[in-house]
Amino acid sequence: MYIGIDLGGTNIAVGLVTDDGKIIKSGSTPTLLPRDYKEIVSDMAKLSEKIVAEEGLTMADIDGIGIGCPGSVDSRNGVVAFSNNLKMEHTPLVAEMKKYFNKPINILNDADAAAYGEYMINGNNVDSFIFITLGTGVGGGIIINKKVYSGFNGAGGELGHITLVHNGIPCNCGNIGCWEAYASVTALIRQTKEAMEKYPDSKMNEIAAKDGKVNGRTAFAAAKAGDKAGNEVVKQYIEYVASGLVSIINIFQPEKIVIGGGISREGDYLLNPIKDYCNKHEYNKYLEKTELSIATLYNDAGIVGAALSCKK
Repeated sequence: MYIGIDLGGTNIAVGLVTDDGKIIKSGSTPTLLPRDYKEIVSDMAKLSEKIVAEEGLTMADIDGIGIGCPGSVDSRNGVVAFSNNLKMEHTPLVAEMKKYFNKPINILNDADAAAYGEYMINGNNVDSFIFITLGTGVGGGIIINKKVYSGFNGAGGELGHITLVHNGIPCNCGNIGCWEAYASVTALIRQTKEAMEKYPDSKMNEIAAKDGKVNGRTAFAAAKAGDKAGNEVVKQYIEYVASGLVSIINIFQPEKIVIGGGISREGDYLLNPIKDYCNKHEYNKYLEKTELSIATLYNDAGIVGAALSCKK
């Protein structure tokens, strides 16, 4: 039995996770930034104890605690090197958590945690696996030889920040032309709004008005309803996503890539054209190809991955 913690800028989510990756109890509490990291760790500890007690267990029944955290993480030393979201720098998160629990405690980047969660549940025990999440940004994680790969310094795996377009659109990271600036849901919303202004008679305007805002499903819903402008937005967006995936496939040739994030709920409507594009444009034409599929854990991936990262 393990505790998995997904430490985010808005909420702290904690789950009690079995050895086979099933969450049997979970809970959350606001992160309440900005505040001192010691207060955040205190809340993580209290919530962990609470969900364990609610299952009639004690912390003595817990074999390890895993923490997924945004930013650059030094897993070896248990330190958050830098997290803009959490306003942490050289923060000894594991040492602070050990003041509450004398347990094996592991910390890793939140995208790596989500990748490991999807790998453990959907990886089919392959040796090489990559997880891509399409959300506010484009995140990801790399599994090589069944272990998370994060570079020699823990800062690797920033797949959303490969350059897709030279001298392209500015990215929130400070660079320009990043894949994230074209393939995130944030980018999709921007692309949708631009098309709505250009085509005021598009069904996208009607759908957005009904929803009260433009979101990631606006263009997809319009395209499914036969709207030409919506279809153009979706087609272009999928090509942006697939173009980045082609580069990743060409570099790593992983056995499996799983696509997650909110937009992945579009399922085969998103996946099938991505497969077609990758098959057409990837370098490998003659050998066995990377399997592409949709994630299944959604928001639970980080909790499951963080928890199972403690397994020996």
